[in-house]
Amino acid sequence: MLVPAFELIKKAQKNHYALGHFNINGLNWITTYLKTAQDTKSPLILATSDRLVEALGGFEYLVDVTKFMIKEFQITVPVVLHLDHGISVEHVKAAIDAGYTSVMFDGSQLPIAENVRLTKEVVEYAHKRNVSVEAEVGAIGGNEDGIISGIKYASVEDAVQMKTTGIDLLAAALGSVHGDYVGKPDLNFDRMQQIVNATKLPLVLHGASGIPDNQIQTAIKTGTNKININTEINYAWINAVRMNINRENVGHEPVPILQAGNEGIKRMMLNKMKQFHVLGTATAFMD
Repeated sequence: MLVPAFELIKKAQKNHYALGHFNINGLNWITTYLKTAQDTKSPLILATSDRLVEALGGFEYLVDVTKFMIKEFQITVPVVLHLDHGISVEHVKAAIDAGYTSVMFDGSQLPIAENVRLTKEVVEYAHKRNVSVEAEVGAIGGNEDGIISGIKYASVEDAVQMKTTGIDLLAAALGSVHGDYVGKPDLNFDRMQQIVNATKLPLVLHGASGIPDNQIQTAIKTGTNKININTEINYAWINAVRMNINRENVGHEPVPILQAGNEGIKRMMLNKMKQFHVLGTATAFMD
């Protein structure tokens, strides 16, 4: 069943775990994520990066295929279909109209007043349609689509302003990056604690691939309740596929190679859900 993130996030806050957000990069990702979540009785956030939506078939296609697979595979765990890094208010509204149950509006490159104004518009539109909203303050660095950007740390003042919009989750830039790390990850936990204390909002950790386990555990204890994983999942798929392509007598059939990729996705997903303490927590929503 598709649900908004705010139906799951309060339990994560109360019980000190993080929901796993896993990005879609093709149909194999959707099927593997859904089956793994169901097998482990774990809630799932399926996410599509706005920059890839067109390549993946568009908002309506992604909603329809997700709903079909949920029915076909008899998925009973709660599933969130989330738009990651919505690039405009219009795109975010289009995702909501298509049937997404959670959206992120990314106004982090805008002045804070403009970010707040547009985020409030998104919240008003989304909440009327039972859709949860995530927003970003500061700027998460890294490399996406060949564009390299630096980190702009979130301030407590900006986080407090963003809370006035009525958002359900806050992505506060605190030292993580998208894509591959250059150097050692170093999250600002003092600032994270200050933002949690000032806003009482569940925080979202973007760019979590490559962050050491001890920092992940501290982030969860401090108040991070949603963690986004994409790069490590994709490397797991690529490495599994590469290993199978390079074996002797590989033959011409692509299905075994793709299945090996699926197993790579599954192994990494299981590792991450265990790390986030979210494994098996869907039982409370399935009663």
